[in-house]
Amino acid sequence: MGVLLWPLVGFAVLALLFAFALRTGEPSRLPSALIGKQVPVMDLPALEGLTDGARAIGGFASSDLAKGQVSVVNFWASWCGPCVQEHPFLVALKEKTGVPLYGINYKDQAAAARRFLGRYGNPYTAVGVDGNGRAAIEWGVYGMPETFIVNGEGKIVYKHVGPITAEALEAKIIPAIRAAGSR
Repeated sequence: MGVLLWPLVGFAVLALLFAFALRTGEPSRLPSALIGKQVPVMDLPALEGLTDGARAIGGFASSDLAKGQVSVVNFWASWCGPCVQEHPFLVALKEKTGVPLYGINYKDQAAAARRFLGRYGNPYTAVGVDGNGRAAIEWGVYGMPETFIVNGEGKIVYKHVGPITAEALEAKIIPAIRAAGSR
């Protein structure tokens, strides 16, 4: 009986250490193979029925990201709780920096996504629909939300995994945008 107990105790200790490391780790530090590389080439359709009051808001085209201006790409969904938490900070990011902010709506219902933006505000220059999740795979997205900073040549220079917080906005996101613009 004692012989069987030691492997079980060892496994339990390792499982606890693993769980502790996952809980205390910083998800925004997950590596991305795309840092320093061109954004994946894609054209995503617009979120059906989304307007700014006067005109329809367009979809997402990766070619929009290589026009000499720093931009931000945010993967989000209406069903994503952390996306609700981060949304005020995306609105603040748009107001503070004025950089184009592109939203990619992930595996969502159009009506739910429109309600989300109607309720919380729409900071996005354009919103592309990733209905099947293919765009998220090509961008190396682990989960919702994730945010990328792209320099004026269309290269990804920073990736933030998880919701943007007030601290992350001031300490990481805005400095990364400034650094991308000075290159």
